[in-house]
Parts: sequence; structure tokens; C-alpha cells
Amino acid sequence: MDRRTLMKALGLPIIAAASALGWMKAARATNRYYQGPVTDHFDGVRFFLADQPQDKGFLELARWQLGGGRKGWPESFPSPFQDKPPAEVQGLRTALIGHASFLVQVAGLNILIDPVFSERASPVSFAGPKRVNPPGIAYRDLPPIHAVLITHNHYDHLDTGTLGRLWQQHRPKFIAPLGNDAVIQAEHPEIPVETRDWGGGVDLGHGVTAHIEPAYHWSARGINDRRMALWCAYVLTTPAGTIYHIGDTGFGDGKIFHAVRERFGRPRLAHLPIGAYEPRWFMEPQHMNPEDAVKVLRIIEAEQALGHHWGTFRLTNEGVDEPPQELAAALLAAEIPEGLFRPLRPGEAWMPSE
Repeated sequence: MDRRTLMKALGLPIIAAASALGWMKAARATNRYYQGPVTDHFDGVRFFLADQPQDKGFLELARWQLGGGRKGWPESFPSPFQDKPPAEVQGLRTALIGHASFLVQVAGLNILIDPVFSERASPVSFAGPKRVNPPGIAYRDLPPIHAVLITHNHYDHLDTGTLGRLWQQHRPKFIAPLGNDAVIQAEHPEIPVETRDWGGGVDLGHGVTAHIEPAYHWSARGINDRRMALWCAYVLTTPAGTIYHIGDTGFGDGKIFHAVRERFGRPRLAHLPIGAYEPRWFMEPQHMNPEDAVKVLRIIEAEQALGHHWGTFRLTNEGVDEPPQELAAALLAAEIPEGLFRPLRPGEAWMPSE
């Protein structure tokens, strides 16, 4: 094991937990991912969101990790679905591959969001969060891929092994927020990556544009690169309607969701995360729970919402099947029909009924 691999392994418990570890932020290291001008959300070294709560510290991380309360997960939690998508869809079709990985088929384009086909969401292959179900679309069953969208660089969202395979076999367009080109190209220098700041967009063709929007989250691949690459949500404007995809976010003060509603109107479809949220005292700033996700739905008024980010990788304290149960309770309390916000299992697909 070389020094780089050893350091990755030593940092694994912190990285894999997807926690709000802020104890390294005082180190004013040079940003090795992005060198750009200071803005209202970049201080010259690290990105930030002004309305986001302060990061948790090392003692709070230790309190969580040593405090107990983590529900047991089964070694296997198989999905009843296995999707074999068509080669092309002129309307709209979306399918959950697993965790936060989606295949969106719209207007003749096949778009992957945060594709992770590896066995573990981890910097190393021998440790870290392991799948309890296989990808709901087998890699060999993917249609020709035209674009890959990355929301941020955490290992459960940015899987360089998968990205390398996709480049070799499909040559798609890669889109990511600022700084993530350097993250990807550190492993795959041959992959061209188009990056944008919040508020920017990339024309994917066929009348589809990927807009990069803020999220209440953060980024890190190691122990001293926190917030050095930007993170985002996506709004896809398409001939079949607007799709709002959130990879990870807390609810915060809700302003970013109101802003999306005001700028883009009512989404036809929203992919909203509903898992990896316990304990709330630690996770609330960065991961919504189902109740928060329902609040987002009420703000954006999406015609249809689909829940993801649950039931594949064990990252936090809640049980494997608690998110859909809590989502059902939150929808009941909000007097919203369950059919308007469905928690997806891997391999489950959705298409408009009309």
C-alpha cells in the first residue's frame, strides 16, 4: 500500500460518514482544485453558502460516532425491480439506479446523474459503505449515454471508477460544478469536464439545458480539501418540462428552493433526497429528512416528486427502511397524497401517465 492509499484509508471513517467535519478548516491550504476570483460564495480557498449553519467540529463528530444509536442494517436489502431501459425516449422517463444515481431519458437524450456502479462508496475497495443491493440497472443494460452530471465529490456521488468506464465506452459530455474537473482528471486526465458556477448552465442539445443551482451541503475527498470544489443541485429545462434534481442538501432557511421556484417555475418532476439524516443534531445542516423533503415539495410545487438517497449505502443512524415510513407520515401530516411523492427502489422507473 503506497502512502497515498494509506492516507485515504486512514481518512475513510471521516469521509464515508459524510459528516460535517470542520476541524481542518482553519488550515489555509492552497486550493488544488480551483483557482478563481473571490465571489460571494468563494473566499479564494473554499466555497461556502452564506445562509448555511457553521460546520460541526471534531468533538461533535466523535460524540456521534461513539454515542451509539445506530440501527442495524441487513447485509442484503434486495429491490423487487430491475430496469432494462429503452435505447431512446422522446418524452420523459427516469429510473433510479440506486442511492442517488439516476438515468434520465428525455427528448432523445440519455443522462446519468451521479452514477455509482462500484461495490463501495469509498476511496478504497476493501472498506467503507458497501451496497446492500446491486444497481437497479445493470451496467451492460445502459443505453448510449450522452451526458453525465455530477452534483459534488463525495464518494457516494462521484465514483471515478464508473466515470472512467463511461468515458471509454460512451464518450459522454461530463458536467460538474467548479473544481470537480480537477477531482475527476486526477484519476482520469483524458476525460474533458465542463464546469460551471451556481447560476450557470450547459446546453446538452435537443432543447435540454442543465442549470447548476445551490444546495446546503459541502464537499471533500480527503482530510484537507473540504469545500475546495463546489457542490450543486441541477435544474434540467427540457421539452418535456423542468426536472429539479437534488443530490444532497439540508433544508436551511429554504431560500434556495424558493429561488428555484421563482426562476424556473413549477417543476414537472423533482428528485428529492430522503435518507442519511440521523442523528438530526448532527446531520440537519447537510441532509434533509423526509419531513424536510415534504417542505421542499410544498415550496417548489412539483407535479411529481421521487425520493432517493436511501436503502443502498449505510451512511448514518436510521434503519434501512425508515425513510419511506417517515415520508408516508410526513405526507399524511401535510395532507399530500402519497402518490405525489414516491420513494423509489433501485430499478424502479417513472414516466408521466399522460
